[in-house]
Amino acid sequence: MQWHWKRILVHVGLGTSLLSCSLLPIEKMQSHNYSHRVKFLVMHFTAIDYEKSVTALVDEGGLSSHYLIPERFDTSYPEDKLKILQLVDEDERAWHAGNSFWQGREELNDQSIGIEIVNVPSCQRAKSTSNAPKTEHGVNRLCLFPDYDPKQIELLIELSKQILERNPDISPTGVVGHSDIAPSRKNDPGPRFPWYQLYKAGIGAWYDNDTINHYWQMFNDAPPSLALVQRALRVYGYGVTETGQLDQSTLDTMSAFQMHFLPWTVTGQPDSKTAAALFALVDKYFPNKLQRLMTAYKKEQIVKPVAVVNLNHGQIDTVFPEVNRSTRQLVNDRAVFKAYQGKGEIIIDNVDAETADVFVNGQKLNITQPFKPYQRYQYSLSRRTRNKENTLRVENILPEGASLNIRIPYPTLIDVTAKNTKRFLAVDELINKDIQQGFPGAVLMVIKDGQILKHSAYGVARQYADGGESLAQPVPMTTDTIFDLASNTKMFATNLALMKLMSEKKLDVTKPVGFYLPEYRGQGRETRLVEDLLTHTAGYAPQVRFFTKDNNLGPNFYSQNTERTKRLLLTKVPFAASRNSKRMYSDTDYMLLGMLVERITGTSLDGYVEQQIYRPLGLTNTVFNPLQKGFSKQQFAATEIHGTSRGKRVEHDNIRKYVLQGEVHDEKAFYSLGGVAGHAGLFSTAKEIGVLTQLLLNRGGYGEKQVVKQGVLDLFVKPDEGDGTFGLGWRRASNGNLKWHFGPYASPSAYGHTGWTGTVTVIDPQHDLAIILLTNARHTQIVGDDKHYEFEGKKFETGKYGSVVSLVYEAVLNN
Repeated sequence: MQWHWKRILVHVGLGTSLLSCSLLPIEKMQSHNYSHRVKFLVMHFTAIDYEKSVTALVDEGGLSSHYLIPERFDTSYPEDKLKILQLVDEDERAWHAGNSFWQGREELNDQSIGIEIVNVPSCQRAKSTSNAPKTEHGVNRLCLFPDYDPKQIELLIELSKQILERNPDISPTGVVGHSDIAPSRKNDPGPRFPWYQLYKAGIGAWYDNDTINHYWQMFNDAPPSLALVQRALRVYGYGVTETGQLDQSTLDTMSAFQMHFLPWTVTGQPDSKTAAALFALVDKYFPNKLQRLMTAYKKEQIVKPVAVVNLNHGQIDTVFPEVNRSTRQLVNDRAVFKAYQGKGEIIIDNVDAETADVFVNGQKLNITQPFKPYQRYQYSLSRRTRNKENTLRVENILPEGASLNIRIPYPTLIDVTAKNTKRFLAVDELINKDIQQGFPGAVLMVIKDGQILKHSAYGVARQYADGGESLAQPVPMTTDTIFDLASNTKMFATNLALMKLMSEKKLDVTKPVGFYLPEYRGQGRETRLVEDLLTHTAGYAPQVRFFTKDNNLGPNFYSQNTERTKRLLLTKVPFAASRNSKRMYSDTDYMLLGMLVERITGTSLDGYVEQQIYRPLGLTNTVFNPLQKGFSKQQFAATEIHGTSRGKRVEHDNIRKYVLQGEVHDEKAFYSLGGVAGHAGLFSTAKEIGVLTQLLLNRGGYGEKQVVKQGVLDLFVKPDEGDGTFGLGWRRASNGNLKWHFGPYASPSAYGHTGWTGTVTVIDPQHDLAIILLTNARHTQIVGDDKHYEFEGKKFETGKYGSVVSLVYEAVLNN
């Protein structure tokens, strides 16, 4: 072949050069301080036949290797007898390793000898995930690996023995596969490469059976942490980073390790057998590093008490004198609390104090003393409090060493609507005018400075019968009517749950989603953080219509089964954009967040929020799946007239065609997630949502119940750096950028959300104001053709939110 002659000519040129050097007066004196250049022997398969391999490695491919070993059954191989072809001299650098890492060294071309072995696997990628990141070991890739030609392996063994003799610095653990040194790029030489056969011939590393069994038994009883497995992989040689997360890099590395040492079970999972094989190898080849790993392992087995973070019973719930004291004396035994003028109370649970001086807003309270041990004392603060911030100071607790606990509950709502009937006439006029012209109904609540200034019902809760005919006697709207909150579910169920969990230190939004949902991996999922879902920057499209086979991802994503839908969300739904490249408001984000709440709490989303948030606050009408929990249809505002058929324009399996009342409208929530989803499914009344908005205006609590810590609330509602109209989940007024939602008067700190069924919430801390407008705007006829249509209810100002919100602000701020 022509390339053989090129090689001969190169050697002739080198010989002439060396001859000229020999004329210099050089005397050799060998230093003891040196090592051999070559540290590693790297095995590859070509993935292409002999003819294409020669082209790639010799002629024009830009790649090379020191040796190429053909196989007998390759029709492109022209010889009758297998020969080992040397392509690059061992003393020269071949371009075979590329971007690589092993045992602390990078870019291994300079330090390794590469052997390419002709072997052609068949690898395919799933068509449904063609846009997914192309990882070597992803769930979207299937590779079929053929056996190696035994004659090839005979030649390989003899060649390897000679290479090891010539390069004594190549240790047993320095004989590696391409996938070992570049696991996220390569999977060669594959799981059928006979590593054990090479080991038996004195080439490379392998574990001892008794040792692996020892560690396997140990790890079956108490597995090492993922972080410790990552550390052990690093000790052995792999370039994985110790993160404690099952990220894509770790999955690729685990797969490469398994292909080398456990080729019968390549899963990428750090199971007990994989961990046992890894530790057995470290035990055998790096015994000096094993002790640290085992010390760390033993520490992991010590059961540590779980830190329980108890939320306060009220905004102040503190033992005085305070335990953690500052050296700045005048900052101790002081606190601030929110109250409204003429309201509030203080509760003193005495331990063993006899006397104490308690000051509110600088005025000493006239309280009965001496205290009796273990007695409770309650006093009104109505003569001492003022709107917003109030101060508490405690001094002179006697005798020395005695203590008492002081509680001040959060403000609770007081209804003063009877005093404000004329204040909101302009709002009433607008909504009533819309109703006279065909808008169905609404309930409006306005809260200011802890008082319900307005709580009014308008129009009808239900206008139409099943089939679409108008009712002879429409069902009137009442202030107790329960509404489908649609996407306000995201805030008043999922976000509240996440905020509570973070307050209890059970959640960190800066961690990867996979930290809490380990199945959430592949195709770049490992890089997505919880906060990416909250800010809608994870890269998901607005929705996946699981409930119909006619969805944009195809029939493989059809699901009307909760468990199947959750599996699809965790492992299959593709990204429409890369992380943080584009903000796309997505229901998928909050479906996953709802599942995350369930995983952390060990209970269903509805069970958690209803039992841990709503019930303690006295909320009994804030529920998921209300018709399954004793409620009747008559208690609810109706939504779409013909089910979810868009006026008989849409068809899919099991479609509802009756008037929806007490059933979540959102099809994904209803059909695909059993009515309980992180993005939709919550029902409530204006009054009960009012309690939740006051909880937020109180900076985290209501009455004696703290749900969210102030710092966590601040984190969730602060403006996102990329787009100030977003917080963590919450939408923000952001200096007038969302006037259609918040109107023109909202302060920059105002936040809230909207819901597709016709619901809007506004929470404005600067004005101590909350607005809850719940409508059944979708309980109207649909106009337009089969592709371009709209609900008549969304044509009205009441159904567009902003005008009603604007008039509410005017009524409040102008008075």
